[in-house]
Amino acid sequence: MLNLAGDVRDRRILDAGCGSGPLAAALGERGAAVTGFDSSEAMVDLARQRLGTGAELVVADLGQPLPFAGDTFDDVVASLVFHYLEDWVGPLTEIRRVLRPGGRLIMSVNHPILFPWTNPGRDYFKPTKYSDEHTFNGQPATLTYWHRPLHAMTDAFARAGFQIEVVSEPPYLTDAPPEIVPPQFKDRESFLSFIFFVLRAK
Repeated sequence: MLNLAGDVRDRRILDAGCGSGPLAAALGERGAAVTGFDSSEAMVDLARQRLGTGAELVVADLGQPLPFAGDTFDDVVASLVFHYLEDWVGPLTEIRRVLRPGGRLIMSVNHPILFPWTNPGRDYFKPTKYSDEHTFNGQPATLTYWHRPLHAMTDAFARAGFQIEVVSEPPYLTDAPPEIVPPQFKDRESFLSFIFFVLRAK
């Protein structure tokens, strides 16, 4: 996400679905003026602990009208957010509204090939709600996503008024810290996990 954002000095950036704030913090360290929001009040509280007064943070839902004026931000970043949403066009249109003309949306989502790979026999072309079981700090958790094929993603971008500038499928970095690499991937040199887009507001 940071490589795709490039030089962000003096740019006003909205972190959509900021979570506990790691991306907002990194953008702020690179000279951006960052505003963040998340639908989880607990996550916004964690982000406030991380960022202090370094960013404006609010509780807001990407599925609802955003509490920001139109043409406010130079960029919006949305890291691993949209795959939780059934509808993309409404949220994308709202993001387009708060972007300045020619602004960018930089986003990452689960790669669309993951669902048929991990669910053999399921229809790649059918938008589908599905769940994965995970363990975080020893606590079990269920994450629920929406699979959509690549053409459904790009159709939503076009309908909301965005033009695709970059599509990126970065490989697994062999020097990634071992504690963040899932056990099933430790002996592999590459794997697909996420897909990244840079979109320009038309």
